[in-house]
Amino acid sequence: MKKVIFSLLFACSIQLSIAQSTAYWQQHVDYKMEVAMDVKTYQYHGKQELLYTNNSPDTLKRVFYHLYNNAFQPGSEMDMRLQSIKDPDGRMVNKIKVDGKDVKESRISKLQPNEIGFLHIANFKQDGVPATAKEVETILEVTLATPLLPGKSTVLTLDFDGQVPQQIRRSGRNNREGVELSMAQWYPKMAEFDFEGWHADPYIAREFHGVWGNFDVKITIDKNYLLGGSGYLQNSNEIGFNYQDQGVTVNIPKKQKTLTWHFIAPQVHDFTWAADKDYLHDVVKTDFGTTLHFIYKNNPNIIDNWKQAEPKTVELMAYYNKIVGKYPYKQYSVIQGGDGGMEYAMCTLILGEGKLDGLVGVIAHEMGHSWFQHILASNESKHPWMDEGFTSYIEDLGTNLLAEKKADNPFSSAYKNYIFLANSGKEQPLSTHGDRYDENRSYSIASYSKGEVFLAQFEYLIGKDNLMKTIRRYFEEFKFKHPKPNDIKRTAERVSGANLDWYLIDWTETLNTIDYGIKEVKEATPATTTVALERIGRTPMPIDLLVEYTDGTKESFYIPLRMMSFQKENPTPSIKRTILNDWTWGNPNYLFTIAHAKSDIKKITIDPSGLMADVKPENNSYEIK
Repeated sequence: MKKVIFSLLFACSIQLSIAQSTAYWQQHVDYKMEVAMDVKTYQYHGKQELLYTNNSPDTLKRVFYHLYNNAFQPGSEMDMRLQSIKDPDGRMVNKIKVDGKDVKESRISKLQPNEIGFLHIANFKQDGVPATAKEVETILEVTLATPLLPGKSTVLTLDFDGQVPQQIRRSGRNNREGVELSMAQWYPKMAEFDFEGWHADPYIAREFHGVWGNFDVKITIDKNYLLGGSGYLQNSNEIGFNYQDQGVTVNIPKKQKTLTWHFIAPQVHDFTWAADKDYLHDVVKTDFGTTLHFIYKNNPNIIDNWKQAEPKTVELMAYYNKIVGKYPYKQYSVIQGGDGGMEYAMCTLILGEGKLDGLVGVIAHEMGHSWFQHILASNESKHPWMDEGFTSYIEDLGTNLLAEKKADNPFSSAYKNYIFLANSGKEQPLSTHGDRYDENRSYSIASYSKGEVFLAQFEYLIGKDNLMKTIRRYFEEFKFKHPKPNDIKRTAERVSGANLDWYLIDWTETLNTIDYGIKEVKEATPATTTVALERIGRTPMPIDLLVEYTDGTKESFYIPLRMMSFQKENPTPSIKRTILNDWTWGNPNYLFTIAHAKSDIKKITIDPSGLMADVKPENNSYEIK
């Protein structure tokens, strides 16, 4: 019996070892879609052929699709969430008076049958054999006719009928700036399946996750409409609208009522387009191989701003190429549409009637997502802080580059926002799923600001050079993949040699905060001064400390954090630095001596750079007046 038990345990350990050491894998999709849009009814009909490759070690008996349009119906889960959340998105509600009180009314709840969105599926087949498909609001549950084995592919076909909803959130028709069609999340989209399982999240207004693959899309629409979006237009010399080759004249017969636009988008995880019969289209060539398309309304009030934004966009993309990695596609389109700003494969939809600074700012952010989401495809639903925070980080670097007056700390607003949230009592851990935040405000500050600080604070922890090397290596190792939070942490560890697991855990999985203080400064001898520091918050950090003397000289002190097993390079080589003994987490107190009389000291400051997110910074300095 002992031998049998030992054999079983040995076999189990071998299986566990194999499971734990399995190489990275991801699913793959190849879409072929043909769709016809009726611009009078805003309804469309299409066919989809999807070659789905199962690179997982699992046998799949079911698959799931997203049907995002179905969220825009009265009584939907998105509608119910909008009516129950404390601070609903202002774009999605009407402000009305009820019994003399201000009330926010869900716009979705008031949609009429010809204004709702829908996406319905028919004739679903797997390799030509009918399969069972069940619509559950924004999710399509499919029981395959034949289980899909590991390493095998299958062809899934379906017909779909859709209606473009009145523009309420991201996608839709006739937005507030008059753009007729913002076609995001418009098609039946395969849900992602990875080592964590299926990510078939219902759509309740947060963001997305998709399967890497290729799209071949043909869109038939009224010939007067100009389109822009994901991919490369294959028949530009038949279409015109400033897409045609130089010197080519395109003549569309008067009797012809429609055009079919043929796009191919390789190595992406989504496909988006927009259309309007009053669009202008500017084409800007660059010296780094990417052609930029600017598509915006023929509105005299905005044309000059869009023209001025074009060279700034080129400068931003060149800068992002430098600090993150080369944008791998041959085109990028900035398109007026949507309800604010949203990133998509090879394009963005943005509002376009604001001031120039605002227009450039939203382009800086949404185009930044081309790196942090559409090349480094983290799960926006599960880890929104990764794409929003990291994009905000390079956005602030980029806009600071363009600014006439440079900021010493371009991330200061993110730090202030995070510190406000941490002290508000409304913070939830970054590990919270994007849909589960109690308030939109908490979600936004956590995802954008705390996520940005996570990355910016690496400069404080491991130094600026190591941080920039980390970003570039992260890009090279995880482009066209689905990185997880541990991946950016491990990249930083590999680059710097520091141990950083404690940082990832405290910052993203807990509500622990950083709070250090100068407890006491006293004379030790007539020629020396003792400084007592204390750690008040749970999260430990190494300490940079600056001493300013009455004679105008300065001296810095660095206290390594023992659990990091690391010493950072001196961030200010022009100032003499003394490296002190390390500080352990278990001891909240730290004492050191300065070889100067107390009367020689003017000021002592913890973290003069402002890059450590101390939630109570008022006790970080000691000044002798």
